[in-house]
Amino acid sequence: MGRYCSQCDRHLSNSSFSGNQWRKGEGYSRCYDCVNSNYSFQCDKCYKQFNDSNQLKMHMQVHRPRNVACPVCGDVKFGSAANAVQHVESGYCRGCLGKDNARDQIYNFAAKNGMSRYMTEVPMLTNGNNYNGYVPDYPYCCPDCSVSFRNLSQLMQHQDSKHNNTRLLRY
Repeated sequence: MGRYCSQCDRHLSNSSFSGNQWRKGEGYSRCYDCVNSNYSFQCDKCYKQFNDSNQLKMHMQVHRPRNVACPVCGDVKFGSAANAVQHVESGYCRGCLGKDNARDQIYNFAAKNGMSRYMTEVPMLTNGNNYNGYVPDYPYCCPDCSVSFRNLSQLMQHQDSKHNNTRLLRY
């Protein structure tokens, strides 16, 4: 009797698994070699090794082309739309003056660009196409799982990583 290791995909005997790993069940158990391996996830572009899939996924961002423009200042130096929005929200965008102004601009941008599906409260737009100046604490919400976010960039990253959804990432 044996089972496949969920990491290395080898069929091994019971003695190749700890009791704890064996109880996880078929498709979830990892053998002693994989559990004790310091590096089990490798980048296929630069061959760096990582301890878990999340570290590898975060690392893969360095290999993205930096061809996305900031929606406010227009600088083309970001690997994703979420990174460009994060740049604005940080308050360092030259098109915004300070974090609060940046937060207002992103909220206004979301309201004007049809993102009401992702907003907890749809702001009232005035004749000048600007909202009334009020930004809720957690104005963005994932329509797939109802988690709320303080920043649009957090919602965009969540949509990308948890729901494999990049439609919000194109502005």
